[in-house]
Amino acid sequence: MKLYTYFRSSASFRVRIALNLKGIAYESSFVHLPKGEHRAAAYSKVNPQALTPTLELDDGDQLAQSLAIIEYLDEVHPKTPLLPKKAKERARVRSLSLLISCEIHPLNNLRTLQYLKRTLGQSEDQVNAWYRHWVADGLAKFEADVARGSSGSFCHGDAPTMADCCLVPQIFNAKRYQCELAAYPVTMRIFDACMKLEAFDRAQPSKQPDAE
Repeated sequence: MKLYTYFRSSASFRVRIALNLKGIAYESSFVHLPKGEHRAAAYSKVNPQALTPTLELDDGDQLAQSLAIIEYLDEVHPKTPLLPKKAKERARVRSLSLLISCEIHPLNNLRTLQYLKRTLGQSEDQVNAWYRHWVADGLAKFEADVARGSSGSFCHGDAPTMADCCLVPQIFNAKRYQCELAAYPVTMRIFDACMKLEAFDRAQPSKQPDAE
């Protein structure tokens, strides 16, 4: 398999974690987002959405969107499952995953921040304030939900799931933007448990070959 990735891409980070948890070897192809390489004609042939990650399968087919990729991996490589067997539990894991990937992340991804700065003329301080506001709003919701239902070490139970694959990159970004995280003790306990696992540690941005 080949993963089109960028070291700071949260969505790529999620898939790197999932691949590591499942023990699936992959080749990395690096797409530099700030330089706009994802908008190049060559990459549009790989992924018409012009986003990262893209997972190219052994047969040459390509998959886009991190959660779709993770669910595909879980179906085709069921060892080390990232979604529970019971329907209600799967719904809960998906709910936590979507809270991060659909409610928090889109408001704070690179193209959103660049639009605020370049097109709307917001200052660096204003952009950072935007970022921290929406992270605080989203993580407060996540904390309330995960604290109510978590009885194990991770987002759902005693093994990592797709929700943990989503949580860890979001916390890395929050730390990068110096967000206050003390208000989310359960969330941070889960984050710390994840980072003790080699699969999460090896996927982090600073350990990627394209890290700057």
